[in-house]
Amino acid sequence: MNAPSGEYDDKKILQLGRDAFAQQAREVAALGDRLDEAFVKAVRAVLDCRGRVIVTGLGKSGIVARKLAATLTSTGTPSHFIHPVEATHGDLGIVSSRDLLVAISRSGNNPEVTQLVSLAHRYGMILIAITGGKDSELARLSDIVLLSDVSREACPLNLTPTTSATAAMVMGDSLAVALLTLRNFNREDFAHYHPSGVLGRSLLLRASDLMHGGPDLPIVGCGHTLRETLPIIVAGRLGGACVVDNAGVLAGICVDGDVKRIMIAHDAPLELTVDQVMTPDPTTIPPDTTALSALRLMEQRPEGPITLLVVVDDRNRPLGLLHIHDILRSGVL
Repeated sequence: MNAPSGEYDDKKILQLGRDAFAQQAREVAALGDRLDEAFVKAVRAVLDCRGRVIVTGLGKSGIVARKLAATLTSTGTPSHFIHPVEATHGDLGIVSSRDLLVAISRSGNNPEVTQLVSLAHRYGMILIAITGGKDSELARLSDIVLLSDVSREACPLNLTPTTSATAAMVMGDSLAVALLTLRNFNREDFAHYHPSGVLGRSLLLRASDLMHGGPDLPIVGCGHTLRETLPIIVAGRLGGACVVDNAGVLAGICVDGDVKRIMIAHDAPLELTVDQVMTPDPTTIPPDTTALSALRLMEQRPEGPITLLVVVDDRNRPLGLLHIHDILRSGVL
């Protein structure tokens, strides 16, 4: 049964993979073309549901069902996976007439799933089937049928659930996408549902969360000499200091590069005032700027990349300094 890998050349192996991709792509495209009023009814039914969406399936369909439940829950539609066998041994206690059941089955004749659907009728639940069996028992028992039938599996034996599982998953994803769009689910909503992931951090973390402010903000007044300014820059360990006028308004920033340039060009650099050394009108951001946006600004600034941004209030008074290393350490990428 196990043939040595050497019996097949690389081109043959690549072709097997490409054929599987192509076959499933054709079937999924055809499935999309066949979407009809049943899909509209299913979307409306979920939108009108006042409880949770309960999703069930067994075997490979169970894996697809778990994925659909997770996708729905993370995009604004409270959902829960229930195992069809365990449901009949007590887990039905979590459902109510306000809930909606989505049952996934390739054939639609799986007895464990159809038994659960029959029991769900007693609760008065709306039943949606995702199945390849148009005339199956599951289709007969359901209020709405989303047909995910395919002409054959990618499996050369036409036995292993491959294309059929993909079709069911795409049908579920299409349902979830329609729902999140109609619910006006946005990037901020997504971030709140995914606070620990990279995507969540990139949307939730703000400049105010990462900046060095308060007593950690290196700041000097106009008129200070470079001799007075250098210890403040060194102590701040950020490679720069904000320069403010008498009213506390940002006048510029003095960074390591400014100091090096003046050291080379001037005979007595330490006696110069910081006003003569600093970069006036530095790049600034408000405190609610996302960390990811701040990073993009540092990298893509038209005048050239920088490593420090000044965080200012609405009166252009410095609140903090944001270093590129703080953003990178935060894990937003």
